[in-house]
Amino acid sequence: MFDTNVLVSGILYGGLPEDLLGRAFRGEIEFVTSDVLLDELERVLRERFGRPAAATRAVRDELAGIADVRRPRDVQRVTRDPTDDHVLAAAADGRVDHIVTGDQDLLVLGSYHGITVVTPRQLADLLEG
Repeated sequence: MFDTNVLVSGILYGGLPEDLLGRAFRGEIEFVTSDVLLDELERVLRERFGRPAAATRAVRDELAGIADVRRPRDVQRVTRDPTDDHVLAAAADGRVDHIVTGDQDLLVLGSYHGITVVTPRQLADLLEG
């Protein structure tokens, strides 16, 4: 599961997050997300980065088309940020192996219900190893 910050980096700035997202598009890794995270991505691209609404909707729809989109019913309070709690709930619901993020509030957890929380670099290293 890619956190919103990784998706934004991959879409706008390229580099390793873009490479990992490309692997998901090619079906080399399974991409799990949620409606809440896709909504957040669309909002961040539009409001923080000034991208047009039609373009942000197209990005959201394209990602939803390749993803296993989860809708967890039970979102427990674990972190100080409710969106981070939703990341954890969606990851658990989707039974992912890794949450990929640059968010220190998630990274400090190290793992959650057997799901490792890693940076894009750590995921790339795991995939190469």
